[in-house]
Amino acid sequence: MELIKKLRAMTGAGMVDCQKALKEAENDLDKAVEILRKKGIAKAAKRTDRDTSEGVVKLMVNEAGNEAYILELNSETDFVARNAQFQDFAGQVLAVIAAKRPAMLDELLALPLNDMTVGDALSNLSGTIGEKMTINRFAILSGETVAAYSHLGGKIGVLVALDKPNMTEIATDVAMQIAASNPKYLKPEDVPVEEMDREKAIYREQLIKEGKPEAMVDKIVEGKMGKYYSEVCLIEQEFIKEDKKKVKEILAGANILGYIRYSL
Repeated sequence: MELIKKLRAMTGAGMVDCQKALKEAENDLDKAVEILRKKGIAKAAKRTDRDTSEGVVKLMVNEAGNEAYILELNSETDFVARNAQFQDFAGQVLAVIAAKRPAMLDELLALPLNDMTVGDALSNLSGTIGEKMTINRFAILSGETVAAYSHLGGKIGVLVALDKPNMTEIATDVAMQIAASNPKYLKPEDVPVEEMDREKAIYREQLIKEGKPEAMVDKIVEGKMGKYYSEVCLIEQEFIKEDKKKVKEILAGANILGYIRYSL
């Protein structure tokens, strides 16, 4: 039943169809999604963030505007995540990341904070509040212009780096886009070949079942792939502030060097 619920949430298909697809796929969720899509019952699986724990995503950009930092600090409950001590501790750890630039989590936990290590300070706070807490992940992003965007009170955090200086407004707009749309890839070239081939095969099978002439199928498939890229690739997406433009058209000659998106 749990798998059926997950498959329904991912595809929007009915319970019976999900049950049959899972049986055919031998309880492999990804295969079940593909089976449903080939039958025209489901759309592409929704992307869902796997980490469902509570906590906060904290962000910081350095004074020069060319480097930014992101941290995910987790708690068991939202009540604790909103606690002032918890929020303050997250800010302190982020400041340590900015100052010391650790490469790995173990390195961060061993760094000094308030006359002890970050790891010991985390344990102390956990004991004081009475709830398990973990530093799940952190990252550092550099570029000529870097922007940060926080959404839903720290439930979603995004960093973006551009290859041209003094473009904070555009970088922030792109960060907002990423927070809202959660793209899988930066550009179509980043989509793995096997994923493209799978999508094309699914579209072909759908079109053939619809009775489309064989001579037209390939052309229609290419059109559908363009739509697919506009959903999963950041630069091909419709810009949320002006949907007549794509993200790549609002960059004013800059390139996106990279982005990081954390979501609770």
